Order: sequence, then structure tokens, then C-alpha cells
Amino acid sequence: MKDMNQSSPQAHAIICRCLCNRRVALLAACLSLASCASTGPDSSAARPVLYPNAAFNRVGEIQAQNEVAACLSRANASGLRAEQGNQMVQRAGEGAAVAGVASAVGALVFGRGAEGMLRAGAGGAAIGGAAGVTQAAVRGDRPSSLYRSFVQRCLSEKGFDVIGWN
Repeated sequence: MKDMNQSSPQAHAIICRCLCNRRVALLAACLSLASCASTGPDSSAARPVLYPNAAFNRVGEIQAQNEVAACLSRANASGLRAEQGNQMVQRAGEGAAVAGVASAVGALVFGRGAEGMLRAGAGGAAIGGAAGVTQAAVRGDRPSSLYRSFVQRCLSEKGFDVIGWN
């Protein structure tokens, strides 16, 4: 009778494929969540929403949106950017580094050897990267407050009232 701790190469291959498929599914889920967070009031692509005051009613919707675009362009020309930096990439890198190193050290501490350390480190990095992307997606990468203030002041000087960002 075969020892319970020994397994056939086929069984090992099946287990590895199953674990790989789970990691791919986890990564896909995190990226889907990240794409959902790339729109809306907290995204760097958010635009000011104008209150339909007298200035808005006088020029109409199309001209008001043209004025918004002009103020956004003016802010960019002044050296301001909507993004505060690519938080998603930064957080993914941080998560991958921390979880990868922690997993590799854990594998060494528990005597898994060099191969076990590499496997654990790679798996930890994949999971940590996915966690970092998820964290950035949940928090949102909203436009910088200085950029928003600039655009809102520009629109205010033209007589428009900004009631939010969407």
C-alpha cells in the first residue's frame, strides 16, 4: 500500500492546475472590481456637475459643457493633473512585494527549502498584488483637491455653480 504522504505525478499536476485556476480567477475578479472603480465621482475621470443657475440657463447645456472642458484644459495647462499618481499600480506593487517576501520567509522558516520558498513567494506576490489592486479600487483614485479647486474656481469666475463631481 502506498504511503499517504506520497502522491502520483498526475495528482500533483491536477492540484497545481486547480490552484493556478483559482489564482487566475482571483486576479480577474480584482481587475473587474478595479475597472468598476475607474468611473464615478471618485475617479480621476470625474467631471464637475453644474447647477442650472442663471449663467447655465443663459448659455445652455452645450456651451456650459464647453466651458467645463475649457477649465479642465486650463488646469492641465497650469501643470495640474487630475490624477494624484497611479495609485492602483503603486498599491499593487506594494502588496506584491510585502506578501511575496512574507510568504518566502514563511516557507523558509517552516523548512520548505529553496523550491518551496520560490513557490510560496510567487504565490504570495500574486495574492498581494491582487489585494493591492483591490484596495486601490475600493478607495478610488479621485482627482487631486488642488485640481478640483482650480477647475471649480475657473467655473465660478464664469458664473457657474459646481454642485459636485461625477
